[in-house]
Amino acid sequence: MSTYTPSVYDAEPIPAAAREAIDALLASGDLFRYTAPQDAPVALLEREFAELLGTKYALAVSSCSAALFLSLKALGLPRDARVLIPAFTFAAVPSSVVHAECVPVLCEVGENYRIDMADFEAKLDASIKAVIISHMRGHTSDMDAIMALCEARNIPVIEDAAHSLGTTWHGENIGTLGRVGCFSFQSYKLVNAGEGGILVTDDADLLAQAVIMSGAYEHNWRKHGDMDPALEAAFARWQNQLPLYNLRLSNLSAAVIRPQLPLVQERVTKGRANHDYVAAKLAQSPWMSVPDKLAPEARAPDSIQFNLENMSDEETRAFAQAAAARGVKVQVFGLSTDNARAFWNWNFIAGDTPELPRTRAMLMRACDARLPARLTRDQLDVVADTLLAAINEVKAQPALKAG
Repeated sequence: MSTYTPSVYDAEPIPAAAREAIDALLASGDLFRYTAPQDAPVALLEREFAELLGTKYALAVSSCSAALFLSLKALGLPRDARVLIPAFTFAAVPSSVVHAECVPVLCEVGENYRIDMADFEAKLDASIKAVIISHMRGHTSDMDAIMALCEARNIPVIEDAAHSLGTTWHGENIGTLGRVGCFSFQSYKLVNAGEGGILVTDDADLLAQAVIMSGAYEHNWRKHGDMDPALEAAFARWQNQLPLYNLRLSNLSAAVIRPQLPLVQERVTKGRANHDYVAAKLAQSPWMSVPDKLAPEARAPDSIQFNLENMSDEETRAFAQAAAARGVKVQVFGLSTDNARAFWNWNFIAGDTPELPRTRAMLMRACDARLPARLTRDQLDVVADTLLAAINEVKAQPALKAG
């Protein structure tokens, strides 16, 4: 039995199958997606990813942030359009709204890390021109209610599915429920390319605009694979009408990503089993709670989030320190210095920081620890036992119970 503390921050390894493709690219020097007349690695990735998700189209770009930005631009929103987003997300989401010359509007998120539907509906007024739903850390909000509200008001929904590749809602892939879905290939995601992102959609007009703005100058959009008449017409309509932001993905990144796509389901299955196993062990503690999934949701987690119960700020900090001293790093979203997931650190948003008491209270006790799919059961035991030992140590110290 292995008793050493595993490094949960090592990214998913790159399959050996990628090496041959990478070597061929390095030998040819053809790293630019538009060098080949057709079937470049990036174009093949787009085709394969669309098939994986069950959508008509996909566009691979430099990051999930780039995918979000291009999605907003392709919606044709006016300058200063208000875009409703959850207050629990990564700083890249409101940043993409700002980059698109729009205004982020934050709604409350509850202790289960999901959108507070009462606050969401209250803020979904006539001034809101688009919505970004962040499935933050793979936690799916009530997409039935969200889509019903937005469709009734004809408000387009963008899904930030950076953490949700492989998650389903009523059996449908997350990222395919809204007008467009955006995914990440950053190292700590299910598919690891270091950097990179991709968007999926069934909307030919949106896809054509995003492709051109991503950097398909002249007629390079013809190298994106086979086109149906709707897409061909959309490209002809938008040729030379849009600025180029040059957010392309390279062939080298695509060569790293493509061999990992057949591994997605295996990683999802293992990641879900790992999460549920550790969650059951943490439930033994009266000071930890792991929120349940929603009924229509089948998750694809590569990390675990849990709330600390009846603990002061001092105890919460002491717990994180005790866990780190034992070799397991725990991030407390609201107490980690300058955390990019704490909305009060988004000082690039114009105006005063909004009052969001539910989200703030959640973030002050919400903990995050990675659980990569590659971990063994023995290693999961070490992680869970370490967390339990750390919290038991803290709660055994009377001096920390005040405050």
